Amino acid sequence: MAKLSEETIDSKLDELDGWERDGEAITKRFDRGDFVGSVRFVDSLVAPAEEMNHHPDLAISWSEVRVTITTHSEGGLTEDDFELASRIDALS
Repeated sequence: MAKLSEETIDSKLDELDGWERDGEAITKRFDRGDFVGSVRFVDSLVAPAEEMNHHPDLAISWSEVRVTITTHSEGGLTEDDFELASRIDALS
């Protein structure tokens, strides 16, 4: 899968709510209310990540989960990154 152009990345980011560019990745913070909510949210990400064989970087800080997505093998953002972000939004 090829890296997306800057123009395409900007356009796709405009279509997502709350996702931001962070270098060669996109990131979003999800407040789940408490630690248990955060862990359960992370658990809900397993199925779409495995289905796509595309795995986000995750950081839990009590009630907040930070999700970072990039395509490491391509060195930047691809269609898969935005598809996974969309699937994650659908879970939240």
